[in-house]
Amino acid sequence: MSLMLFGLLAVMLVFMFVNTRKRQKQMKAEQEEKAAKTLPGVKVLMQGGLYGTIVEYDSQDLDRPARVEIAPGVVIEVHSQAILRIVEPTEVVEDAADTDAEAPAEPATADEVKVDDMPDPNHIETPEETRARLERNGDSN
Repeated sequence: MSLMLFGLLAVMLVFMFVNTRKRQKQMKAEQEEKAAKTLPGVKVLMQGGLYGTIVEYDSQDLDRPARVEIAPGVVIEVHSQAILRIVEPTEVVEDAADTDAEAPAEPATADEVKVDDMPDPNHIETPEETRARLERNGDSN
């Protein structure tokens, strides 16, 4: 009876050892892949939920802090393992039927904003521009 229990214990220990080794190899491969993809200029998600762009990263020395730009001109140092994953850009594909359905049926009136007057959606507002915009909006109310 006790010989059978020792055999069962031995089988369980071997099973645990094999599973642990398999998981360690998988995690090491994932870490090496992430380190290879983490290059300056790549957009990343950090464990705190912040998105940023890698400025400096040493894939050989993981104890050295990585430098990440979270806003224009704002560079922070984080532990290299605080980088959760690389953010892959996604392409937005519009359906032609949806764009036709959303087109205005009436011509634009003079009161409506013209497309040329709209700000560039890729423009990042500087702190001075933000302050000036808020002051203009505050004066008009």
